[in-house]
Amino acid sequence: MTEYIQSKTILSRLNDAPDPYFGITWNMNLYRGCQHQCIYCDSRSVVYRMGDLAHIRIKENAIDLLDRELRGKRKKGTIGTGSMNDPYMPVEKAEKLTRRALEKIAAYRFPVHVLTKSDLVNRDTDLLKEIGKVYSAVSFTITTCSDELARKIEPGAPVSSKRFAALEKIANSGIYTGIILSPVLLFLTDKEENIAEMVRKASDAGASYLLGWMGMTQREGQREYFYLQLDQHFPGIKEQYDKQFGLNYQCSSPRALRLYQVLREKCDQYGIALKMRIYAENPPDQLSLF
Repeated sequence: MTEYIQSKTILSRLNDAPDPYFGITWNMNLYRGCQHQCIYCDSRSVVYRMGDLAHIRIKENAIDLLDRELRGKRKKGTIGTGSMNDPYMPVEKAEKLTRRALEKIAAYRFPVHVLTKSDLVNRDTDLLKEIGKVYSAVSFTITTCSDELARKIEPGAPVSSKRFAALEKIANSGIYTGIILSPVLLFLTDKEENIAEMVRKASDAGASYLLGWMGMTQREGQREYFYLQLDQHFPGIKEQYDKQFGLNYQCSSPRALRLYQVLREKCDQYGIALKMRIYAENPPDQLSLF
């Protein structure tokens, strides 16, 4: 189900801007809801009051708002996409809100960091290259190297092999790109071989960086949906989660230390950074006193 809505604002400033991991100052959500329907998605948490994530609301006035808000900003900062939904979910193919937003960002010469699980981002390589004259980065969230597992945990998103292929195209076009390995799901993807294979495939695709967190978060609303999906696709796993974490918000793998070690060793082997290069506005030249 889709509907058009009006929004009051389109850019929301992060409290700790710029974010030290992704370099983001403003989040931009052009839609509400997400068609990728990942079973672990934090956006289902009741704190966000999103309702049914499958109900897609298209912010009809988003581009006008973006134009007005960018025009009023005196200082540059990186605009991030993908905080509450994927900017390249299937509805974007026809609506082109993300492409139109990138056109505005390019015109105002702002930096951008695109976070996505979709190969549709390849459509906008021309704009991302133009924005890259200031700064652009594309990060693909990839949680598993297995397409079969990806279909179960991220049923509406392109499978992992398509994301690796899209990353390779982005990298070959000269755009700064890498992988976000998060979440890592206990008993499903928290395996040394998954981490090692992820780094190898990242290297083959030309990734410059890999950002990993060996766990997930769980809040009210998110947890209940996730457990229903575990019962459907992975019988017996929910009970292990409940025993391990209870109502905890931070749910790190008990293997986390070893998995981080594997990640560091493999990234060092393949020359992949564990932190991304983020945008920093050039300070003005200081006037000489003499």
